[in-house]
Amino acid sequence: MTRPSPAESAPAIAAAPPGCPAHSGAVPLWGLGFQTEPQTVYRTMRRDHGPVVPVELPGGFPAWLVIGYRELHRVTSDGALFPRDVGLWNQWPHVPDDWPLLPMVGRPLPSIYFSAGEEHQRHVRMVGPALEGADPFRIRGHCEELADRLIDDLCARGAADLVADFCEPLPVLVLARLIGFPDEEGAAIARVLKDLADGGPEAQSAHLRFGEHMARLLAAKRAEPGDDVATRMLDFPEEFTDEEYTLDLMAVTAAGYLPTADWISNSVRLMLTEDEFADSMAGGRRSIGEAMNEVLWEDTPTQILAGRWAARDTELGGQRIRAGDMLLLGLGAANTDPLIRQGVSGGGLAQGGNGAHLAFSHGEYRCPFPAQEIAEIIARTGIEVLLDRLPDLRLDVPAEDLVRRPSAFLRGTIALSVRFTPVRTTGDLS
Repeated sequence: MTRPSPAESAPAIAAAPPGCPAHSGAVPLWGLGFQTEPQTVYRTMRRDHGPVVPVELPGGFPAWLVIGYRELHRVTSDGALFPRDVGLWNQWPHVPDDWPLLPMVGRPLPSIYFSAGEEHQRHVRMVGPALEGADPFRIRGHCEELADRLIDDLCARGAADLVADFCEPLPVLVLARLIGFPDEEGAAIARVLKDLADGGPEAQSAHLRFGEHMARLLAAKRAEPGDDVATRMLDFPEEFTDEEYTLDLMAVTAAGYLPTADWISNSVRLMLTEDEFADSMAGGRRSIGEAMNEVLWEDTPTQILAGRWAARDTELGGQRIRAGDMLLLGLGAANTDPLIRQGVSGGGLAQGGNGAHLAFSHGEYRCPFPAQEIAEIIARTGIEVLLDRLPDLRLDVPAEDLVRRPSAFLRGTIALSVRFTPVRTTGDLS
């Protein structure tokens, strides 16, 4: 699973912690490079530091960014040496309660994402089947209906910002319905998740509001069960507290929101700006799957994921890792590791259908298959409906003027201005 983006502005940087000489030359995890050319930043990191890079988070907190494909596999495969146990972090005495990255990094909590060991597996046993119970054909039907509804709101205008008008709201509306929210609450969930994902001063407040939505949903589903994720979680035979249900529902919803929205927008952007995709947009749908897979390799929505924490002093990629150090998973960088891309030029590897990318992470905390399937159905169906309804879609600004989200952690386009021939709404066609 992935998490919402951290704050996108960097506070004043504190001095590196004593006794941590490797971090005296740490790379700051913010700046224009991550927004414009992250792969250039990653190449410089590899040249200067190798596959494991000392980095500095906003607020002056040290961490290690794992950008080597093999090293990332090792970290995510060894839960004993590199557990997903946030309580091990050796920086907790210095972390303020209002640290903007706290919603992403988290604290030890009884949830699927912020627990470890058997406690984590207990949550997996509940959440996995609850997601798997969502019928793929119904998901596609929901997505087609909601995508048509969003396009109906803009199709007569001849112009739109696809990010704000389509790519971001679609996953939230579909997920809200699958989880059990009534449609009229979907827009409120979207606003909360947007505030949470954007980070900054609203992140903490959004996190609280998010929890309140989930608590109300649990009460509603106890009173009136339905065919939805929340009801299936409540029906699971093992005992869970309301806090655990709430936190797991928050994790599932947040994990499926912005990465899926960015998967849609990054794929559409690629199809509108790259000749080999743009030329085939009008002739069938083969290029949709190719574009989506290309994005997962070359432009993956989740670039960096927190995290793992070293259980003891060790060595990784030539670096000395101390007990309690945070390791960030550089998914986007590892996907372009030269060691696994030898002999590949451009996007050839992705276009060949290779699915060995790390876009969904790897190991015990890899995004569960049912969640991956849901995200893929939403993204592919959304793009198909968009291109069916607006077949002459074209950028309204030069490609070089498209602006990315100013975050090292998530890779998405802030706005995607397009023009198209105005068409009738679905109501007018009936």
